[in-house]
Amino acid sequence: MPIVVNLDVMLAKRKMSLTELSEKVDITIANLSILKSGKAKAIRFSTLEEICKVLECQPGDILEYLNPKDYKKLMG
Repeated sequence: MPIVVNLDVMLAKRKMSLTELSEKVDITIANLSILKSGKAKAIRFSTLEEICKVLECQPGDILEYLNPKDYKKLMG
């Protein structure tokens, strides 16, 4: 799927750890890791809203669509 999750980028910009985000959003580290790795099949809008609230960002800062050709290049 050509949706890329840039959660690690936003965490770095905010100088926040995955553990800290997990505590503030009240989501397990395991679930955030699945999201961060791009292996998640879905995300609830309420979860995305909480992540955006804590990271002070927009959903588009976390989720990015790439055309299939660019996605294949990125994923190797």
